Amino acid sequence: MNFLNVLIFFSAASFLIYGIAYFVSTNMKNEFKRFGLEKFGPLTAILELTGALGLFIGIENQTILILASGGLALLMLLGVCVRIKMKDSLLVSLPAFFYFVLNLYILYRTL
Repeated sequence: MNFLNVLIFFSAASFLIYGIAYFVSTNMKNEFKRFGLEKFGPLTAILELTGALGLFIGIENQTILILASGGLALLMLLGVCVRIKMKDSLLVSLPAFFYFVLNLYILYRTL
């Protein structure tokens, strides 16, 4: 297993956990309420789960890997923008930025 595959598995597992967490954790739902985006919470969770599945499948299918990593990078860029708009601290905003950069890197390496 090469380094890129390790990153893909890490990102996919993370988004699988985050996506599931929305449906089982009130903390995740409360964050969306705080952002004023609670109606987008379920959609975001489904996009995270779809992206995770796409990353897993993308190990064998480059087109799906490009779509999944690009989609997750865009989703996390929007997450960073929301964090900035909410004036969240750098520490609180760092995970969204990290996953944006991680998926952007996966996309870059795949292209």
